[in-house]
Amino acid sequence: MDQNIVITTQGLTKSYGHVHALQGVTLEVRRGEVFGFLGPNGAGKTTAIRCLLDLIRPNGGTVRVLGLNPQADPLAVRARTGYLPGELRLEDNMTVEGALRFFNRLRNNKAEWNFTRRLAERLDLDLKTPIKNLSKGNKQKVGLVQALMHRPELLLLDEPTLGLDPLIQQETLRLIREAKAEGATVFLSSHILSEVQEITDHVAIIRQGLVVEVAETAALINRALRRARVRFRQPVDSTALANLPGVKILARDDSTGVLIQVEGEMDSLIKTLAAYPVSDFETERPSLEEIFLTYYESSRKEDK
Repeated sequence: MDQNIVITTQGLTKSYGHVHALQGVTLEVRRGEVFGFLGPNGAGKTTAIRCLLDLIRPNGGTVRVLGLNPQADPLAVRARTGYLPGELRLEDNMTVEGALRFFNRLRNNKAEWNFTRRLAERLDLDLKTPIKNLSKGNKQKVGLVQALMHRPELLLLDEPTLGLDPLIQQETLRLIREAKAEGATVFLSSHILSEVQEITDHVAIIRQGLVVEVAETAALINRALRRARVRFRQPVDSTALANLPGVKILARDDSTGVLIQVEGEMDSLIKTLAAYPVSDFETERPSLEEIFLTYYESSRKEDK
């Protein structure tokens, strides 16, 4: 296996009865990158992550993590990994410090306690508070600290900013960037697309257990869609624009302005606009969220 490949899956499948959670997931994550795994609830993100750690067994396909087969040597994989589950279970009667020291003992005291304390301070987490008194957001902070505290080679983060306030969300993203800068590989699932756009190098979009796109984040944003705002010198009938392949009218300001979405090449739009009295023409790139929604809108149409 290529030493620069940290995670690879080939044809991964997993079913729960009649529900096909994964339908042949193939992924490759390179060392030192932040890889975003995108999809709504129920798309298969959590199932895939659990397969990577052998917390559940796939029905088919192969998995390699850090060059190891997690089904053959799960402890070796987990020892080198920091994992934040989507639903973290903690012992209510422990304090935050007690829970973190417990996790550290499980890892043979690999974490430096001063570093652990600094992580807690940065996330505004009180170490003396009993777990049972914590809000959902503060329990999430405990999960983040335990995942990061031993400086693992690989971080598997399932919805890492779920339940956090905006300031702590931003601090969490800074911690992820710092982990990457220190050499860690980060695989994170999320449906908060603004943060994925901000920190990931590559993204995979999963839809109903199938990976429908894998690409560099910047390339995906720059490729798929554009918006164009057109202003005319005088009122015009812009109906012909809506009939162009890949063109959708999003809004009409009035009879002299129109907002257009273009999928694919702009050539046909530009040629058609040449026949109009155009006074202004502006284009902009879509956000990752708009691209993501395009995949799911097409999925809903296919299902009808």
